[in-house]
Amino acid sequence: MNILVNFVTQLSIKILFLIITMDYRELGKTGLKVSSVGFGASSLGGVFHSFDESRGIDAVFTAVDAGINYIDVSPYYGHYKAETVLGKALKDIPHDKFILSTKVGRYGEDGKNTWDYSADRVTRSAYESMERLNIDYIDILYVHDIEFQAKRPGGLQVIADETLPALLRLKEEGVVKHVGCTDLQLENLQWIVEHTPAGTVECLLSFCHFCLNDDKLADYLDFFEQNGVGVTNASPFSMGLLTQRGVPEWHPAPKPLVEKCREAAAHCAAKGYPIEKLAMQYACSNPRIASTVFSTTRPENLLQNIAFVDEPIDWELVKEVQDIIGDQKRVSWENT
Repeated sequence: MNILVNFVTQLSIKILFLIITMDYRELGKTGLKVSSVGFGASSLGGVFHSFDESRGIDAVFTAVDAGINYIDVSPYYGHYKAETVLGKALKDIPHDKFILSTKVGRYGEDGKNTWDYSADRVTRSAYESMERLNIDYIDILYVHDIEFQAKRPGGLQVIADETLPALLRLKEEGVVKHVGCTDLQLENLQWIVEHTPAGTVECLLSFCHFCLNDDKLADYLDFFEQNGVGVTNASPFSMGLLTQRGVPEWHPAPKPLVEKCREAAAHCAAKGYPIEKLAMQYACSNPRIASTVFSTTRPENLLQNIAFVDEPIDWELVKEVQDIIGDQKRVSWENT
């Protein structure tokens, strides 16, 4: 039985390879052209559930073979595990086949979350990441989840005065090609662009703010474009809200939003149109957003999601879903 399942899975993958295409978009003023669908390596850290490491590595190969050239990771994902597993794949892939972003500032030590945005730590972190990832330079280095520094002594000014200048020194040395920031709070991303010299922040990664239940990122695109900042988007499924399976126990979304998304998923299922398909299509629909990153350790899931994006989106169903979500649209939560 397992042999038959594996045969069908492999056949499905081959068929999907034949039909999918990939779009590439400019990332701000970086000169990089990234795939509109990006591979998020957080799952390689076992962040969401346990996984077969060999299949996870195969998912990386499948992504690159399918035309995905943008890969995102962080030392925080799986407390260094995601970078380590990803590195096992990247050692066999020429660097000109992928554009890699990783991050500094947020980590995990002894199973606990830690943060350190000091110049010394982020500098060491970059070199440590390169060793784990089996690369000799980092295409994009992000300051990870800057809102956590906003809550610490010195606030975001530390990012502006210490963290980003340290990354710029790495850029001068050729260790890093481009510099950016990530955060759940879009206001923080705008602040850091406004309070640093032009060109310091070249790109950013926002998550859970351009998806079916929350399109707040659209309000900021003019500002970022006017400042030459490239925009990438992550978590098209809003960390599980926009799936038939539903959210994991730890999801920080408020209960009313969880319930509305559950109703929306049921509505899509009744129409024979999986909400995952609609979520992927919607998240990738705005050409002003360079890439939308999602994570999986399963090659067949990866190809299926790319194929979803290839199909025309049902905008009437988008409206129906957003009507169901109603007053919970753009309701967010605190990053954890």
